[in-house]
Amino acid sequence: MTRGAECIGSEETILQAAQKMTELGVGSLPICGTDNRLKGVVTDRDIVVEVLGAGKDPSSMKAGELAQGEVVTIGADDSADEILHTMAEHKVRRLPVIDGHDLVGMVAQADVARALSDATVGDLLEALSTD
Repeated sequence: MTRGAECIGSEETILQAAQKMTELGVGSLPICGTDNRLKGVVTDRDIVVEVLGAGKDPSSMKAGELAQGEVVTIGADDSADEILHTMAEHKVRRLPVIDGHDLVGMVAQADVARALSDATVGDLLEALSTD
């Protein structure tokens, strides 16, 4: 897990999210509401496909507009097996880590690859790559 994940506010623009990703050297940011609760996750791919590719203006579109449905998260004390299961089941490569209602970090596919056996990582990659 990468601790201390920084949020982009749901009222901040997609352009601000892209700039923050660039500054932090990350490919995703949790989206937090004005109540400081997790609302979603925006990825660099979301910005390209759902904003730029769709002809929308990243300087006027709000990050919260990309928050869809219930956020898939894991708990701070969840096991590696639970992380793998959650990633595979929801076909996500990044998971916000929460402790209660507080965002405490992010787990990415790369974190899993560094921590687990090649066979286990291969199973995850296969699950994420199939429809």
